[in-house]
Amino acid sequence: MIHALYVLLGLGLLILGGNWLLKGAVALSLRLDIPKIVIGMTVVSFATSAPELIVSLQAAMDGFPDLALGNVLGSNIANLGLVLGVTISIGYIDVRRSFYFTDWPMLMLASLMFYGFLVVDSQISRLEGGIMVTTLFAFLVYLLRYQKPAVVEELPVKSPNADGILEPEGLMPLYKTAAFLGLGGLALWGGSELLVSGSVGLAQYFGVSERIIGITVVSIGTSVPELAASIIAMIRKEKAISVGNLIGSNIFNLLAVLGLTALVQPIQLVDERLLTQDIYWMLGISFLMLPLVFLPKGLRLGWRDGVVLLLSYGAFLYWTLG
Repeated sequence: MIHALYVLLGLGLLILGGNWLLKGAVALSLRLDIPKIVIGMTVVSFATSAPELIVSLQAAMDGFPDLALGNVLGSNIANLGLVLGVTISIGYIDVRRSFYFTDWPMLMLASLMFYGFLVVDSQISRLEGGIMVTTLFAFLVYLLRYQKPAVVEELPVKSPNADGILEPEGLMPLYKTAAFLGLGGLALWGGSELLVSGSVGLAQYFGVSERIIGITVVSIGTSVPELAASIIAMIRKEKAISVGNLIGSNIFNLLAVLGLTALVQPIQLVDERLLTQDIYWMLGISFLMLPLVFLPKGLRLGWRDGVVLLLSYGAFLYWTLG
């Protein structure tokens, strides 16, 4: 079946793209003296959120707003419940206090902003989309200006080159860095397109509704780049990028994906279950990170936390599909 082939090809491209993008992101952090956690929150997060942006924008323009909303809601739930759950089941993650108290509150703020906009008038208008994009821009400016000196321990070690100029050790040539970033982003985009196309084709064949397609099949498909990048980051011991990528991707999904989509085409809520059920799962699993990080060991996520997140995601799927 052609749809199954699309799924397999898409997964292959996503794995390759995650590897290439991670190499480019690490090299970029070395060259610019930017902490890896900031690179994870910006470059990697934006690239891995590109599939959600493309899918949501196209869905809204084609007159399927529930698919656009469900894609973002489902992707954010999958990023924390499925992707983070799988990632910390592989190895533990130490969460830095300066990172956690900046990025997690921003995630909750973006989530509550999204919830508030939908509650007021059951849509994301162009004005509200502009507010979301402006909020994201202000957050990125804050990251680059104020968080950089807060994580000095993550800055690369420098040594003199042949001309006596201090450069980061193991610095990759600029053209290779650009190639990895470009090819990685392109492979992630192409792989996600194939995966989503194949998944949606299979789902429609079995007569699944638009909301269910968006919040399960499409959202899981567009979350595969985060899963690939995070697992590769854990294997390569680049844990800062793994954490920053997931938190940053959820912030990007809410503020950039929905914000930019609403600027082009206002998103009208159609299926009320997105507001009465699904959004509470997103808020709940986002808030769940707070006790998981501090219990039982402070500022650490381990395999037990991964099990809790995976069980939570399983419960979400059971509730949604039941």
